[in-house]
Amino acid sequence: MLDKISTKFSDIFRQISGNAMISEKNIDEAVEQIKLALLEADVNLRVVRRFVNRTITEAKGEKVLKAVNPGQQFIKIVHDRMVQLLGDERQDLELKGPDVPSVILMMGLQGSGKTTTSAKLALKLKKEGRRPLLVAADLVRPAAVKQLHILGEQTGVDVYSEDVKDPVKVVKNALKKAKKEQYNAVILDTAGRMHIDAELMAEIKAVADAAKPDETLLVADSMTGQHAVEIAKEFEDTVGISGVILSKFDSDARGGAALSLKTITGKPIKFIGTGEKLEDLEPFYPERIASRILGMGDVVSLVEKAQETIEIEDAKKLEEKMAKATFTLEDYLEQFQRVKKMGSIKSLIDMVPGAAGQISEDDIDEKEMKREEAIILSMTIQERRNHRIIGPSRRKRIALGSGTNVYEVNRLLKKFEKMRLMMKKMTKNKKYQAKLMSQFGGA
Repeated sequence: MLDKISTKFSDIFRQISGNAMISEKNIDEAVEQIKLALLEADVNLRVVRRFVNRTITEAKGEKVLKAVNPGQQFIKIVHDRMVQLLGDERQDLELKGPDVPSVILMMGLQGSGKTTTSAKLALKLKKEGRRPLLVAADLVRPAAVKQLHILGEQTGVDVYSEDVKDPVKVVKNALKKAKKEQYNAVILDTAGRMHIDAELMAEIKAVADAAKPDETLLVADSMTGQHAVEIAKEFEDTVGISGVILSKFDSDARGGAALSLKTITGKPIKFIGTGEKLEDLEPFYPERIASRILGMGDVVSLVEKAQETIEIEDAKKLEEKMAKATFTLEDYLEQFQRVKKMGSIKSLIDMVPGAAGQISEDDIDEKEMKREEAIILSMTIQERRNHRIIGPSRRKRIALGSGTNVYEVNRLLKKFEKMRLMMKKMTKNKKYQAKLMSQFGGA
């Protein structure tokens, strides 16, 4: 996620923060590099010019040039301007109370991931305590209705559809059903299109007029860069949009769409799609995304993901086991499975401050992790709880059961023993913990 642009910014900041003093020439050079990085990221030219001009004006003031730590002050200015570019603050959905149906109209080009995003949003609202209804109003794309029904089954959300060709009729009847059966969030999945088509735009306008939605959300493929801005302007002129959901954000290495949309359209990005799973829809926090773009990580999101998968009591018990070196392979497997629930290892590393540009795809061997999981799953409960009983014959059996070899089993056991000793030292050495925390917090 945002690998290319964050690597560029990490390099720029590394150069300028190494200077004890900063001159106007240093600032001009750094800003020129920032300008090139933004243009390479496919950010709208108007946005780049505005960003560069404001950064130069602020960075050349006495606040930076005479600061005790001018490099850090310059980085803060760039960060603040980047947050502003992305929309300043988190913008949530504006829905009615739980006793009245709120209508959300989903729009977008064909192939933008609109139907899947509709299901992701329905699941999110369901988890928040709402009772959503998905409405199959895409009567153009073959199998769109069937796809929505399949996604509805996977999320446990009801889907309304009719065997007709009139989406306005479907929407009107769906709204009657929602009111009668007390659904309080109605998500309309409308037809996408390959190009801005006058007939289809008229159709979606008719659907919007009939539904009178509380939210009109444009689903845009983040990898289309600033082209997403042109798409947003077309939908805004015809229907009006209240916000944007950027799909496939996890595959976007540049960030051009995210950095261009708010400034040019004035519309906030409300959510981002961060993976293929139906749970992979995250609120868009400008400050957190700015930190990721600038290679500063995203500690808050990382902590939130961790909190979703581990309870405080479980964390305390785990720390006690680490301190007493009673941490077992069974615990190791459990933590490994929890980490998998948080997302891909690559996505988690992207949130670690200072990791941008330092850890590449090649450094993360997820296949080896899967092998380790297979090896532990091939052990008996007793072996997982006491790895010291695993002798030569047991190692052969485990290797055979996991589809690996004895060398890989031995390597895992050695790695685990070394890790247990390291964790014991870390939990007992308070000075070492404080040092780690200060480095982590000061990144």
